[in-house]
Amino acid sequence: MPYDEDLVNRLRAELADHFDALTEKRMFGGLAFLLHGHLCVAASHSGGLLARVDPDASASLLDPPRVERMVMNGREMNGWLRVAPEAFGTDAQLAAWVKRCVAFVQTLPPKR
Repeated sequence: MPYDEDLVNRLRAELADHFDALTEKRMFGGLAFLLHGHLCVAASHSGGLLARVDPDASASLLDPPRVERMVMNGREMNGWLRVAPEAFGTDAQLAAWVKRCVAFVQTLPPKR
């Protein structure tokens, strides 16, 4: 299933203040938004979000089955969360996820 275009447009609106540092890239079957070269948040091909958050905060954000750690090659990825659509249905909920992702990615050094 392709990523949700409506979600992509909502993410673009939420990330508009970071336009100069933002790039879009097809990744993981979805569309990722990179801030200063770091993956920040993505519209997943499964209809949800891939959210990059502070690894130290990951456990406190889990809310199965709505929010779970991303699993890649059988390994849970700390700091990477899969967020089901039910967890960002309102604009305020999506804004909170994007703000959380941006806040963490802004702590990383820019990629060259």
